[in-house]
Amino acid sequence: MKILIVEDEEVAARGLERLLRELLGKKISSLHVEKSLLGSRCFLQENPIDLLFLDLNLDGDFGFDLLKESSAASFITIITSGNTAEAILAFEYGVLDFVPKPISRERLEKALKKYFSNSGQNQTKYIGIKEDHHLKLIPTKEILYIEADDKKVKLFQKNGKIVSHYKSLELLSKILPGNFKRIHRSYIVNQRYINQILVSPGGSYQVELVTGIKLKMGRNYYKDLKATLYAKVS
Repeated sequence: MKILIVEDEEVAARGLERLLRELLGKKISSLHVEKSLLGSRCFLQENPIDLLFLDLNLDGDFGFDLLKESSAASFITIITSGNTAEAILAFEYGVLDFVPKPISRERLEKALKKYFSNSGQNQTKYIGIKEDHHLKLIPTKEILYIEADDKKVKLFQKNGKIVSHYKSLELLSKILPGNFKRIHRSYIVNQRYINQILVSPGGSYQVELVTGIKLKMGRNYYKDLKATLYAKVS
């Protein structure tokens, strides 16, 4: 597990590093600390990571710039901040959790458990993508469904556009809002655009969207999705 801490307060950075090493032990393959946005950007250009711990206020720099960029990246972000209002806003850009300062062992452990779980109930409003070296934020409400594409995914939008994103389906499932449902190892669907579930005589399943698109559905996901849709109607 490769971790980057972006924190300009040396005492806070050392404390977070110590707690992470105590809680994760040998799961950590590398752990690096950067004090500035510039240093962080340079490091991320050369080094892949799995998890970013980001302080939103870095000696005058505003961490939201890096946060928006990380929304298009392949790693997961956890915010560390003493400013609750800023942290709440950060959830719109796909952060996994907010750990308030001063960081306690118990609260950090809770955030790490969330990282290792597969259930996401976040308030993510945007997913970032890179187009021609520029960052573009796609509103999650405009996404019909998401399809696995090797280590990346494809986002299928209401307007018919298809774009690539660098987080895997598994990582996205941790940060997407609750209305996004896993229906297959290759698909996550925005529940708001589901028209019906189709069951063939042979026992295979499909999800039909309001656009008429039909997606294969895994048998293991059928009961949960059916119960969710029924509860929505009733």
